[in-house]
Amino acid sequence: VQLMESGGGLVQAGESLRLSCVASGNTFIFELYPLGWYRQAPGQERELIATISSAGIANYAASVKDRFTISRDSTKNTAYLQMDNLKPEDTAVYYCSVSDYWGQGTQVTVSS
Repeated sequence: VQLMESGGGLVQAGESLRLSCVASGNTFIFELYPLGWYRQAPGQERELIATISSAGIANYAASVKDRFTISRDSTKNTAYLQMDNLKPEDTAVYYCSVSDYWGQGTQVTVSS
């Protein structure tokens, strides 16, 4: 399966972005496995921030809980990360992952 993220960009603090993760190829894997959104800021380790099971059950890291919403649409082989009330500390490259597969990442930059 191939994963491709999009939707990143430069925004001001308090604004919103919606990231998309589109799966192609063996989408059977995408449908069956939990999907995770990760982020990696410069000089920091990659951080798991949200997961969603194949049944749609979501979990969040404390740093994004109540601000970010993860969802998935299996009919479109797409997962989303709605990010509201963005903060400068959310600046990072954001990745989606399912099983052992990763996308190339999309940059999110939040200015103060």
